[in-house]
Amino acid sequence: MRSSRVLRWATGLLIGAVALTATAQETKVKFQLDWRFEGPAALFLVAKSKGYFTQEKLDVTIDAGNGSGNAVNRVASGSYDMGFADLAALMEFTANNPTAPSKPVGVMMVYNDTPAAVFALKKSGIKTPADLSGKKLGAPVFDAGRRAYPIFAKANQLDNTKANWISMDPPLRETMLARGDVDAITGFYFTSLLNLNARGIKDEDVVVMPFPNYGVKMYGNAIIASDTFVKQKPEAVKAFLRAFAKAARDVMANPEEAIKSVKERDGLVDEKLELRRLKLAIAGSIATANARAEGFGQISAPRMSLMASQVSDAYNTKTRVDPTAIWNASFLPSKAELNVFPK
Repeated sequence: MRSSRVLRWATGLLIGAVALTATAQETKVKFQLDWRFEGPAALFLVAKSKGYFTQEKLDVTIDAGNGSGNAVNRVASGSYDMGFADLAALMEFTANNPTAPSKPVGVMMVYNDTPAAVFALKKSGIKTPADLSGKKLGAPVFDAGRRAYPIFAKANQLDNTKANWISMDPPLRETMLARGDVDAITGFYFTSLLNLNARGIKDEDVVVMPFPNYGVKMYGNAIIASDTFVKQKPEAVKAFLRAFAKAARDVMANPEEAIKSVKERDGLVDEKLELRRLKLAIAGSIATANARAEGFGQISAPRMSLMASQVSDAYNTKTRVDPTAIWNASFLPSKAELNVFPK
């Protein structure tokens, strides 16, 4: 009897030790998206739904966001360990908060080319950047395209001081363009175009000027990580990026299958619409010529330095942006693992 109790006690200790070991091996990661659960979020949601994060011993929580600026702030505050945000927003935060105890850092490029674009209706007569001079431009005050418009203007020999901006909440932007309340708007290509479609405006009736096609060499969204998380859990950062790269390969190989992960997360999304949004993001910002030349997830140092200088001027930051302070490539997966683009 005594030996039986001892055996049960020993077995219980062993089971408990195994459970504790398993728990200790699983690192919790709180991840903040830049926006709602839309098509491009599949890049992260596939890694979750297919168990790629779990295979890397990560317990990842993915939350919807409401803008890159907020994503940067939440990672900086420690509310989130990692996030997805526009690189210009990260640069602005770092340059405006030089003494902040914890500043996020970019660890993997995703939107190698900024999705920012100018939109106008053909019936307005606007065809080129030169036609925007003196016109009413609309966008939320925090819109990435609006913030970077001085860079677009300089690249196209426009007088930025003549830009007449009208501010509005995001849901009203495309509505105001459709009604003629503004002459043009700025927005992400895969967001504003689909929003205009939803308001009855066909692609062929829209003039689109993507920033990358008009001399703007800025990067778009990147995966960022808090300074604390980078220092305390470097292996978790590496594991996250490995799982993400694996998911990115799946998403680009089969976006139709990948979009199901978004539907699983938010049953109210229009699967067909979000599939188109995802494909537009892949074609226009992710699997671009620049991304293929530089390598998925990676950046070009000269291009990064140029962007840092441009953001310093356009955003009128308190200090100049130091490109070496906002990027850390040491956590990236191997070149073989980053080979995610379909041939």
